[in-house]
Amino acid sequence: MTVRVRFAPSPTGYLHMGGVRTGLFNYLFAKNQGGTFVLRVEDTDLERSKPEYTEVILDAMSWLGMPPDEGPYYQTKRFDIYHEKIEELLASGHAYKCFSTPEELEADREKALAEGRKPMYSRKWRDRSDYPEGEPFVVRIKMPLEGTITITDMVQGTVTVDVKELDDFIIARSDGSPTYNFVVVVDDATMDISHVIRGNDHLNNTFRQIPVYRALGYEPPTFGHLPLIDGLSKRKGSMSVQAYREMGFLKEAIVNYVSRLGWSHGDQEIFTMEELEQYFGFDHVGRSSSSFDQDKFLWVNAEWMKRLAPEELASRWLPYLKEAGYDVDVDERLIAITALMRDRANTMVALTEASHYFFSDEVTYDEKASEKWLKPGGLPGFRTLVERLDALSDWTPQTIEAVYKEVMAEFELGMAKVAQPTRIALTGATNSPSVYELVATFDRDVALARLKKGVTYYESRVGDA
Repeated sequence: MTVRVRFAPSPTGYLHMGGVRTGLFNYLFAKNQGGTFVLRVEDTDLERSKPEYTEVILDAMSWLGMPPDEGPYYQTKRFDIYHEKIEELLASGHAYKCFSTPEELEADREKALAEGRKPMYSRKWRDRSDYPEGEPFVVRIKMPLEGTITITDMVQGTVTVDVKELDDFIIARSDGSPTYNFVVVVDDATMDISHVIRGNDHLNNTFRQIPVYRALGYEPPTFGHLPLIDGLSKRKGSMSVQAYREMGFLKEAIVNYVSRLGWSHGDQEIFTMEELEQYFGFDHVGRSSSSFDQDKFLWVNAEWMKRLAPEELASRWLPYLKEAGYDVDVDERLIAITALMRDRANTMVALTEASHYFFSDEVTYDEKASEKWLKPGGLPGFRTLVERLDALSDWTPQTIEAVYKEVMAEFELGMAKVAQPTRIALTGATNSPSVYELVATFDRDVALARLKKGVTYYESRVGDA
């Protein structure tokens, strides 16, 4: 079988993590099977669908690295096909015109509820031909009246529904517009979709759609209904791809994390897109719901920040630095800062915040840190350290380390008594990377200017020891 799958978002909002997972699983299955990934935009909700939502969905898919092989196709450009198929079903007797008024339908519904029955259409127009002229009508599909419908789902296994649970649902409204459960069948059938992979919330729709396939003379595709994701909220998971990008999540991390929401490959946690394409299959997609864990998501993002080459990460970091107002370029200095600081942050925004002292001219000294570490006994050694660093021409972590060890031995000082005043002078606080790497990563002139200013600040606190 030639695998053809489709991702069919509605442009009524942004692409959130649930939508990303559906699109990704379709994309990975197509790539793993050497098939075709089709994008269809289901834009028949004319009131809520907006072109700008279509653009951000396409932008998100492109940025994440899962472009379609075909499409996008737009449902609003396919109405002629839908109307043609509705006429086919009316002509073949698989659909019928229903002239029941809203008042009649409501009365039937209230009666069913009063009698403890499931509200369903009475089918009063199913076998009639005495149509009143000029009266509004809808078109309904004729559901089978006896038996069951069974599907062998790639995720849920064998699922059976009694047809008595199914209604003769509307396939065309009174204004002639087709309904979702009809157009999706026509689209999937005419686009030769072999596998329909979507959320488990569509499982009930599947049993309504299968009789439509058969009435139109099409073989239903293979279905795979993914369990829903628990824990999504306005602040977790339901934000758009663009919002996560603005927060500083890498595209590799988003794809990696979302791929693990319901699928696994042994104990492996970190995957490249190439590995996902190689390993993905429905034999390891679970039936139970998965939970969106923001902390785990941040961990995956931090891992990817460590895995990218410093040069690549610096290029990705640049827009966030520009947004923060820093006038920087991707050069050796920024690459060095990136390599030094990336282990200390889990998003690009957090990296910007953690590294602010490399890009700001002003240093604000933390009072608690100063009180704890700027003691009289350490000043002579720190002053000598700065003098000897000023005389140092080879500005590397190794040469800087040698100066520190020389001064510590000479003044019999522990590492903290020289390292912490250094950090305070350079960054304003004591939370920073290795002091040798820190000093070396600063431009030499900037580092020395701050260290000398730090000596003056140290003296102002303890006197000229």
